[in-house]
Formats: sequence, structure tokens, C-alpha cells
Amino acid sequence: MLQSQNIICISSIDWDFIWQGHQEIMSTYAKNGNRVLFIENTGVRAPTLRDIPRLKKRFVNWSKGVRGIRKEKENLYVFSPIVLPFPYFRIARWINKYILLFHLKRWMKAMDFNDPIIWTFLPTGLTLDLINNINKKIAIYYCIDNFAVSSSSAHKVRYAEKKLIKQSDLVFVTAKELYDYCSQYTQRIHTFPFGVNIENFEKVKSEEHPRVPEDIKEIKGPIIGYIGGVHKWIDQDLIRNLAQTHPDYSFVFVGPLQTDVSKLSNLKNVHFLGLKPHEQLPHYVNCFTAGIIPYLLTDYTKNVYPTKLNEYFALGKPAVSTDLAEIRALNEKYGDIISVGKDAKDFARCLEREVNSSGNEHAIKRRVQVAKDNTWQNRIEQMSELIEDGIEKRKHDKDLKWRENLRKFYRVSRRRLIIAAAGIIMAYIILFYSPLLWFLARPLKISHPPRPADVIVTFAGGVGESGKAGQGYQERVVHAINLYKKNFAKKMIFSSGYTYVMQEAEVMKALAVSLGVDDEDIILEKKAASTFQNVKFATEIMRKNNWNSALVVSSPFHMRRVAMVCKKTAPEIEVTLAPVPASGFYGNEKKVKWRHIKAILHEYLAIIYYWRKGYI
Repeated sequence: MLQSQNIICISSIDWDFIWQGHQEIMSTYAKNGNRVLFIENTGVRAPTLRDIPRLKKRFVNWSKGVRGIRKEKENLYVFSPIVLPFPYFRIARWINKYILLFHLKRWMKAMDFNDPIIWTFLPTGLTLDLINNINKKIAIYYCIDNFAVSSSSAHKVRYAEKKLIKQSDLVFVTAKELYDYCSQYTQRIHTFPFGVNIENFEKVKSEEHPRVPEDIKEIKGPIIGYIGGVHKWIDQDLIRNLAQTHPDYSFVFVGPLQTDVSKLSNLKNVHFLGLKPHEQLPHYVNCFTAGIIPYLLTDYTKNVYPTKLNEYFALGKPAVSTDLAEIRALNEKYGDIISVGKDAKDFARCLEREVNSSGNEHAIKRRVQVAKDNTWQNRIEQMSELIEDGIEKRKHDKDLKWRENLRKFYRVSRRRLIIAAAGIIMAYIILFYSPLLWFLARPLKISHPPRPADVIVTFAGGVGESGKAGQGYQERVVHAINLYKKNFAKKMIFSSGYTYVMQEAEVMKALAVSLGVDDEDIILEKKAASTFQNVKFATEIMRKNNWNSALVVSSPFHMRRVAMVCKKTAPEIEVTLAPVPASGFYGNEKKVKWRHIKAILHEYLAIIYYWRKGYI
């Protein structure tokens, strides 16, 4: 059996769900000295209202650990991931992939959990993403169900499953129908029906006075028992018919209710005992007179190997089943070891016969021997041999194909480099030789026809659109002076708190005075360090002077932000936006330069920042 390996199990059920092969196999490997990470079910369909309790349980499990990972027992860890519940939506799958890999890789690094065996029961696209992004020794797919027909919303899983089967180093299946399906895509396939942990059942047989559970103690016999989830594949019409025609029989179901059972709940001799701990199941089976497998015959159940059969046989209990394909195969192998009811009447006759002969010692020994042939211990040891051989083969293939793999690596790298270079060239052409940038910049520009106002407010450039000190303010001041000389306003405010050798507001005033503006008509605002403060401090000056209207001067692509701040900060002020008509920085807007891209990007980011700060 495998030892000292790291194993990642991608499960199709949760750890706390009905105990099945998933938990049995991984628990066995953990006990044998392997470290196991058990990833709980991430789903093959979108959840519905009936899944709400399961979703609540997932959040509870997530909170028990660190980012959803908890230690369940020695060498065994359980990961309860929180993912978007849309398994076939591309964006959701990409997000889920990122979330899972982010936490997985960090946990693996912290635990020194390298080169794992990846074993999956779940054939989804997300599973493929995990397998393809984790360095592994070998990938195993254990196909235990026909997921595509398990529900109307799960049929899309087929495409991912085909890819998974082709990619996997080993494929295990539980039934002939699944073997035939998987063999279309791989030859690396082996049949392993679910087994039984016979030691748990032998303990009950060895007890001189086996314990009888309290909730079955008062139920009169003969008891016709069923172990497992009470799901939609159970033929409730068959059970109802049997219960009504055999009122002296008690029909007992040990397992969680997973479907509506209103057809049966009003029958006095039908009992639903609910989910029980795995270690208690042998005590319940020991109380049965006979076990039943009352499944409907559907596309889904023709792939089912009923694990509970071996649990009945482990204690020598007879069993009656509907005409399932895997039951027929077992009867061919073991000589009609199971009674098969072709219809309701035939099922009833078989059940009566098994109840009446339930004490037959020879038949009991035959059944126990069948269970011993189908133990989990045997199954897991056989699987382990195949896995060890597969690891060696994969290692040998790598040694033989290193040249081919290296060439493939360089081919892929070269292709990625070409794609990246092509992308960069395309982006360069789009940015610098197409009108796209000016198209994106157009919403930033707002300009009103000049009209008389109380004051002309000019916001300086600080370090200018070029990113260099002393650039940007000149053209704004000149444009403001032109408006002043055309008598659109008699007063001017220059707003800037920037200092480069000298205060920028003082420099702006000196330029204006040198161009003929009366010194008394200029007011300086020398504290503002941002557009928001430009507007705030300038409007404070206006309110002190009882001015209600302003011509605002700044660069063309700054005006959208200015307008938005004015509307939020000073809604009572009548604002006329008068940007510089011919900016030397932006030129004729034909040839794009890197400084244009930076300036326009800066404006959009600034608008987003102002929105988050509540300035606009």
C-alpha cells in the first residue's frame, strides 16, 4: 500500500456527508502514513433552495479552519472552500480557480506538501484547472457516477469529464457501464467497485451480546432494512406496495432524507431513522432480517454499484434488489447470490423467500465470503500497486522524453513570447496611431461660451501636465488675461499652493501684471494642493466678496473634474467653464505622445479617487 506520499483528494461529496468510498480510501491512506488533503465538493450544478442547509454547513466548516482548511485527524486535512456556485460560467470558474490555487499553494508551501498524487472524484472544469496548475506525481480519476444524468443542470459536465479522462494517468471505475464509457477515451482504466470495511462488521459478530440501537429496539420484526441516503432514485411506489401488502414487515431506512418521502411517511410500518455515525451502521444492519436495494431503473442507476450490498453480506444478511446491471454482473460472478425482483410482485416473492430462509447457515457463510472478497483493504492495496507502477512509468517516460519535453517547453515559450510581442505592438499602434485615446479623452473636455461673471478663477498647473515644474500655468494665465481684457470680469483669482523656487501663485500674478492687469484686480489663493482645494478655497473667497458667478480657467481635459467638484462643493455658484482653447501640451490632438496617455489616465484615476473620497 502507498506510504509517505502527499495526496490531494478532490471529492464529489463533503467530509461530513454519508460515509462512502471517498472518506474510506483517504482515511486508510492517512492511517498508512500518507498525508491527505481532502477538498470538499465544489459542485457540478448551480445550487437551489434545497441546498441552503448544505451551504450553511459549508460556511460553518470553513470557519472551523484557517481559510477553510482544518485538521480532521492525524495526517488528514479537510479543505471546505467557499466558491462561486456557477460551475459552467467562465468568469466564475476563473475566479474559483484563483481562489482555490491561492489558498492551496500557500498551504502546500507551509506544509512542505510537494509533488502530490492528485486523486479526483469530481470531473469538472475547475478540477482540470487545479490538476493543470499543480506539480504532481500522477493524476487519478475515480469515476463512480454518471454525473451528466444525475440532474438536469449537470449535463454540461460531460465535456470537462472527457478531457479529464484523457489527461488522467489512471482511471478507476465502479461499474461496467462506466468502464465502457471511459474506455472510449483511455486505455489506462481499471474496475474497482466500492468495498466494505469488514473489520467494523466483524466486531459486531464477535460480540456475545451485540448492542441494539435505541431507535430500532422497539420496531417489530421481521425488519427489512436499507442503509444509505434516501434519494430520488429509490422506487417509493415499490416500497409503498410492499409495505401495504406486508403489514407484518417493518421497513427501516437508515440514512439522511434527500428527497420528498410523503408517499411513505404516513405508513405505520415504514420508519426513517436518519443519518447515523458510520461506526454505528453495523449495529443497525445486525438488526435487519433482510436488506433491500429498491432502486428505480434509469440511465443513472444502470451505472450504480450498491455499496450497501457488501455491508448486508458482511453480517450474512440476505438482500433483494431491483434488476440493476451491476447486480446481474455480481450474480453471474457469484452464482445468484442476490435475489432480483423484476417487478413489484416478483420483488415481494423474493423478499418473502429471503425472510423465511434468513437463518440458512450455508447461505450466510456464502454471503460473508462475498463480502470478504470485496473489502476496502483488498481494493486499496490493488489500487496502490497500480498507482506505484503509474508513478514509476511517468518518471520513466519523463527520462525518455526529456529532449522532446524541453523542445516543447521552448516552443511554448517562443509562442508565448510572439503572442506577447504581438500584443505589445498592437497596443502601441492602438494607443499612438489611432484616435482611440482622443475618443476616450473627449468626455473629459467641457467648454462653455464665455459670458460676464463676477470673477475669473484660474487654477494653476502645479508641476504641469508634463510632470515638470514651471510648465502649464503660463497658457492658463494668458487665457485668463484675454478674458479679463475683454471685460468678462473685473476681478481675477489665481489659485495654487505649489512652490518651486517661488510660490506659483506669485509668479502667476507677476506675469499678469506684466501683461497689463491692474495689481488691485488680482487676489491670490496660496494654500490649495489639489483640485478639490482649488475649488474649496476659491469659492470661500467668492463668498466673502458676495460673488455668485465665475469663469473658471484650466487645461481642457481637467474641466470634467473641475465641474464635478464645483457641483458638489459650491452648487450655488454659477460656473462657466473656459478651458485653454489651444493647449501647447495637447497640441493639435493628432499625434499621441506618452505624456498625453499619462495625463488622460491621471484624470480618469483622479475622478475615481475623488468619487471614493466623496469630493464629487
